[in-house]
Amino acid sequence: MVKIKANYVLAALWITLLCSCQKRSPEIPEIRQVDVLIVGGGASGTMAAIQAARMGSSVLVAEETPWLGGMLTAAGVSAIDGNYKLQSGLWEEFRKNLYNHYGGPEGVKTGWVSNVLFEPEVGDSILKYMAGLEDGIELMLNSTLGHIEKTQKGWIADIAYQTDTIRVETQVVIDGTELGDVAALVGIPYEIGMDSRHLSNEKIAPETANDIVQDLTYVAILKDYGKGTDMTITKPEGYDPSPFYCTCAGRCNQDSIGRKLWDCEHMMGYGRLPGDKYMINWPIFGNDFYLNVIEMAPHERKQAYEQAKWYTMCYVYYLQDALGFRHLGIADDVFPTADGLPFIPYHRESRRIDGIVRFDLNDLARPFAQTNALYRTGVAVGDYPVDHHHAAYPQSEALPDLHFYPVPSYALPLGTLIPKSVSNFIVAEKSISVTNLVNGTTRLQPVCLLIGQAAGALAALAVDEGVSPADVPVRKVQQALLDSKAYILPYLDVSPTSSSFSAIQKTGATGILRGEGKNIGWENQTLFYPDSLVSKSALQTGLQDIAAGLVITSKKETLTVNEALKVIYDLMKLRPGDTHFSSREAMDEKAKEIWKNHMDTLMDPEVSITRAMFSVLLGELIDPFSNWPVDHHGTYRSGIN
Repeated sequence: MVKIKANYVLAALWITLLCSCQKRSPEIPEIRQVDVLIVGGGASGTMAAIQAARMGSSVLVAEETPWLGGMLTAAGVSAIDGNYKLQSGLWEEFRKNLYNHYGGPEGVKTGWVSNVLFEPEVGDSILKYMAGLEDGIELMLNSTLGHIEKTQKGWIADIAYQTDTIRVETQVVIDGTELGDVAALVGIPYEIGMDSRHLSNEKIAPETANDIVQDLTYVAILKDYGKGTDMTITKPEGYDPSPFYCTCAGRCNQDSIGRKLWDCEHMMGYGRLPGDKYMINWPIFGNDFYLNVIEMAPHERKQAYEQAKWYTMCYVYYLQDALGFRHLGIADDVFPTADGLPFIPYHRESRRIDGIVRFDLNDLARPFAQTNALYRTGVAVGDYPVDHHHAAYPQSEALPDLHFYPVPSYALPLGTLIPKSVSNFIVAEKSISVTNLVNGTTRLQPVCLLIGQAAGALAALAVDEGVSPADVPVRKVQQALLDSKAYILPYLDVSPTSSSFSAIQKTGATGILRGEGKNIGWENQTLFYPDSLVSKSALQTGLQDIAAGLVITSKKETLTVNEALKVIYDLMKLRPGDTHFSSREAMDEKAKEIWKNHMDTLMDPEVSITRAMFSVLLGELIDPFSNWPVDHHGTYRSGIN
């Protein structure tokens, strides 16, 4: 364990040193030509870089802090919410690296808010280690974007890096910033705040739109310096303990305030990290703070953040002085900042661009009941409830109660990453094209990591094909993600290690067989039921859009292998010019070979067929996923990908 940790830290140091060399005169900008420029090395930006580089693109990441990971690391929110059982792509790879560092899954189960908690500095080192394994990635840490302009082939951007200005020529730009600043800079339309229910068609949205965003938090990382020590900070100027009186049980009646209160000792274990550290990101009369800085200039934001920092320091003082946690002090070995606080605050909300599609709560909660079948275009998955933090807003009682609104797990559509109005541009992190309500779940760390992976795949394919991201076929992006063991649909009961994983994901993405979404407390699910038998009625429903004229003639509700093969053959015949087999007999012979390879038994045409095996045969015999293209709205279109 110690050796792995040392390797991560050494790798991170080496990458930082490489980024700091080769100074040039500011009068002569150095020109870099790269395939993809990513502005913002946060959760999404880092994963976009790794995915694009693995697919052969050259990538430059410009990040304003010295760390990678954004909210995961530089903002100190190093407790992962959601997707614990959805072991998808680069999110799972990051988690396994954490396991390796801390000695296994139990090593990161140190607090009760999450099953994956880690020290922010370790997260940064791991992300730098992962990025450093890819030859195609160049990191420019402590850098800022200056000028950016559109060209015929892409973009030219000036990056202020140390004492130099680096001019970058690129085909594709990815906005991985915390607040969607690059999208705004290039003129992409966007929205801020809550949507009107009359425009979003979401029943729980407010009557009228407003510009109210979620509370932000300036996190603090405390360290246990040992019983008997006194690490109490100087009382902040203007300190008032009253906002924190109800932060834990014993001082307030939880029935009167409408919130569950925990014992103070138990509350402190909420964000306990490895290494005897504590993440202070407590929403119940804690250090959530209302600020809307999105439209502010950088210097105005910096000034505003001082208010949130002050509030967090007041809360830390309250924990130490009023609650007696004097042995817990600001960690001296995490953030190399003057006050020991993170580099940036934790933003829960950003601009939300006007994308090719807009993902709303109806799409998320009832994906098969909508006019647009956006689930067919999924590129990232999430399973966290819709969770909004508004308690710090001065008139919060007048806002809708959006605390853990129940939804099933979901697939985020590709079109949410692509602006309508600007070409060769991709938006990631929290600025994607979703409604304010949906942002309450897509903002979570694993989803942003997977959004980044999808953005990187889309960018790499756009570069390869010499087109704008909007013109990359949906199925090609999804296939690239499946090749990387990432989910495109959130089927909890089919692991990427399953031999039928890809086939089931693809069948689900066609809609020919559909999963079932459930809300079970905090654990939102979508299940495919791979071992259940194929139902005639379910299959007939799934064929409506792709083959409306195809009628299933089986006598029983569950299909036999023979009846399933008849459906597949009839479906194939509906595609003139795309016939895979000259006869049903020829197809059946191929099916026998597939069955033997997959099941290691001989195929019996008269036995009932499972949903998993139907998916395998469907994919290998006629592959409707690839051969029936869909657009960004999930609508089947003519032609072959």
